[in-house]
Amino acid sequence: MSDKKLFIVIGPTAAGKTDYAIDLAQKLGSPVISCDSRQIYRELRIGTAPPTDEQLAMVRHYFIFSHSIHDLYTAGKYEIEALKLLDDLFLSHDSLVMVGGSGLYVDAVCRGIDDFPPADMELREDLMLRLKSEGVEPLRKELRLLDRESYETIDIANPQRVIRALEVCLSTGEAFSSFKQFKSKPRNFKIEKILIERPREELYERIDRRVDIMMDKGLLDEVKGLYEFRVRPALKTVGYRELFDYIDGKYSLDEAIELIKRNSRRYAKRQMTWWRKEQP
Repeated sequence: MSDKKLFIVIGPTAAGKTDYAIDLAQKLGSPVISCDSRQIYRELRIGTAPPTDEQLAMVRHYFIFSHSIHDLYTAGKYEIEALKLLDDLFLSHDSLVMVGGSGLYVDAVCRGIDDFPPADMELREDLMLRLKSEGVEPLRKELRLLDRESYETIDIANPQRVIRALEVCLSTGEAFSSFKQFKSKPRNFKIEKILIERPREELYERIDRRVDIMMDKGLLDEVKGLYEFRVRPALKTVGYRELFDYIDGKYSLDEAIELIKRNSRRYAKRQMTWWRKEQP
């Protein structure tokens, strides 16, 4: 292993990771490499709380607005692209800064992603339609029957994880868990994770304030402009799905905003559980 080092700033949404990462990057003379599964999409400029224009101007950023919601993008592809970028940047940097809100993407960089079968997009579309019409619970039950191990180990609160596992089971006839090798791939650089935490009440206040700011910036108009693409996986995201439901008449606008805040808090709680588990 070389002396090259990757600092990964992790933590829940709204904890202040971006500010910390930019400050660290400026001290180290490093760019900032985003490790967020939603800020990567150029169409999602408000609801994913990406860095502001001012923050983007402070240091060079990678993987911000770099792909489209119309692209088929996975953690496996991120692993390939991020490692290639790291190899290139380490030629001129001894230390690099990555900032991540997506546990699966961070895991892809640190350990690697197992070689799962390619996506079956027709089957995935069918499962997405089932999710919309039936809800996630019938899909969870089907996964439990087909692959008890995955049901008990993946984040079944995340519909996308459930759909991907079920998609592999149905398309291959094999359990999703059977493709997991549980072996970390070697990396030729050192990794240090920096966990950004805040007291729960303070974090929840920051989340609520962030949602209000995003609404003031025009999140509803952004969502309206994406409505025709709402079945795409990238848009099954907190802040977007609740406003899609508002447009469909399921909630009032005030109810949808309150749901965004509530679901964001739940997501932050799940993130903290993940990050604390991942700490050495």
